[in-house]
Amino acid sequence: MHCIKCGFEESKVVDSRSIEEGNSIRRRRECLNCKNRFTTYEKIEYTPISVIKKTGERQLFNRDKVQKGLLRACEKRPVSVEQIEKIVDEIEMELNNSMEKEIEASKIGEMVISKLKEVDEIAYVRFASVYRQFKDINEFKKELNKLLK
Repeated sequence: MHCIKCGFEESKVVDSRSIEEGNSIRRRRECLNCKNRFTTYEKIEYTPISVIKKTGERQLFNRDKVQKGLLRACEKRPVSVEQIEKIVDEIEMELNNSMEKEIEASKIGEMVISKLKEVDEIAYVRFASVYRQFKDINEFKKELNKLLK
């Protein structure tokens, strides 16, 4: 690890801490040349996951897309950004742990729906109405009736 001040290649680790629920490590380092202290982060590198869209097109999994969809569904609802981040983190972790290299977009959508249902029912219905492309009010009513049971 190069020192950010003098560029020297050797440093010693002064402190290490686990962050992001054990998925990353924060290390405080000290340059052996100039004694400058700096912080580095190590994160687990996962194999990229391809998402198979309805059209058959493949794209790399993008957690930002999931997060944006959740933010839209939770707009003006009592759902914190931390709760949304937690949902996105859980989905990403489940995908990485599944050992699948490709996954259909519909499976990701269903994962979002099931997690959102536990957090906020209104946001869940909002997301489901867009994701499942409700055509009329009857489809909306069916979904609401499922919630009421």
